[in-house]
Amino acid sequence: MPVTVVRFNLVAPDATPADLRARYQAAIEMAAYADAHGITTVQTEEHHGVANNWLPSPFAFAGAVFGATRRIAVTVSAVIGPLHDPLRLAEDIAVLDLLSGGRLVTVAGIGYRPEEYAHFGADWKRRGKLQDELLETLLKAWTGEEFTYRGRTVRVTPRPCTEPHPLLLVGGSSKAAARRAARLGLPLFPSAHLPELEAYYKERLVEYGTEGWTMMPAAETPLLHITKDPDRAWAEHGHHFLHEARTYASWQSGDIRSAVKSAATTVEELRAEGVYRMLTPEECVAQGLDNYVLHPLSGGMPVEEGWRSLRLFGERVVPELAG
Repeated sequence: MPVTVVRFNLVAPDATPADLRARYQAAIEMAAYADAHGITTVQTEEHHGVANNWLPSPFAFAGAVFGATRRIAVTVSAVIGPLHDPLRLAEDIAVLDLLSGGRLVTVAGIGYRPEEYAHFGADWKRRGKLQDELLETLLKAWTGEEFTYRGRTVRVTPRPCTEPHPLLLVGGSSKAAARRAARLGLPLFPSAHLPELEAYYKERLVEYGTEGWTMMPAAETPLLHITKDPDRAWAEHGHHFLHEARTYASWQSGDIRSAVKSAATTVEELRAEGVYRMLTPEECVAQGLDNYVLHPLSGGMPVEEGWRSLRLFGERVVPELAG
């Protein structure tokens, strides 16, 4: 069966605190519905200081999802590693691993927005070294043994329950990310379908004498919205997808490679491009994808429209994929 994902970044332009509370509550209820209907994964992410209220705290959100579910995994894709205190992050992930019984998947990237580093007073020019320190600290911390950290002896408790440690992947699209993952024996999560980067990573595994694997997006990983009437949905709600697409485009320079990269400037161009797709349940099943990523609250999508999409996905698409 293909992997089925419900993605939440809680974007809501011009929302009031009351609006945001309703959207966050809806997202948790949607995650519980997804769990009950056999959907594989909830995916969430991290961005800071964005005017449209992009989710800044993916692990807090993951904890709420775990409290409302019993089986579904939560993938944080990605956490911006250098913006976090390594010891505190080790503790947070360990606690979530224990609470969820091992359902947390963390993809650690270094980000691509200098503004986010400035937001926390982190040194953009040292991001590679900061990422190395973070990953090395996490792996040492989760052993439960004492180790030396910034000149002092520390021990992180509690130990997570997943052996040898909670699932941690290195995200990115650069050779530096691939080398980092191979050196530490961690899986690589390319930010797009990049076979040449996967080959380079495998070469580095041999060089470092480590073992690892790649979780690479398929050549096609569109973001989906399920509707009985795609023409109506594009006319009424296409601007929500466009808002997210234009936000991403404003962040991504020419050397950033992403599975979600759009050049569209109008709803019509976005629809023709195919990065975001509004489909009937039958059209969705016929896509033949390896990963079906539903995005029910994209770009400020109304909650009721998001529910319609999720219910069609859970009741009309997922059973067909499983069958």
